[in-house]
Amino acid sequence: MPGIYFHYQDIDFKLPHPRLTARWLELVARKEKSSFQCLEYIFCSDEFLLNINQEYLEHDDFTDVITFNYGDSTSKNIEGEVYLSVSRVTENAAKFKTDFDTELHRVMVHGALHLFGYSDKSASQKALMRRKEEAYLSLR
Repeated sequence: MPGIYFHYQDIDFKLPHPRLTARWLELVARKEKSSFQCLEYIFCSDEFLLNINQEYLEHDDFTDVITFNYGDSTSKNIEGEVYLSVSRVTENAAKFKTDFDTELHRVMVHGALHLFGYSDKSASQKALMRRKEEAYLSLR
């Protein structure tokens, strides 16, 4: 069934305004001339995300977000999962001197941008991602 879904794994956290957040993400998709066939956000613990990082990406470090694209890379009808460590988001909010809600939405849109085909491997790609994140955060 098409849509945006929010799940919780191994943590005591609930997204405060799921309907508003879903509408915002749908707006982001429209701005990217895309839509979400099925987008699942999984909010989880550091340990849960570390396990995914080790098992699927062969990385042995904590991260705030991991994105899996399950759709056709040429399709504008996006299917994927975005895993977010709530602990990393909390720490990053303090580190970057921003509030939790802003950092959470930044990481959420960062994951969606990966599904739209954006990368953050090079300095120029990272700069583009940051500009996109900031632009979409202003639409909340």
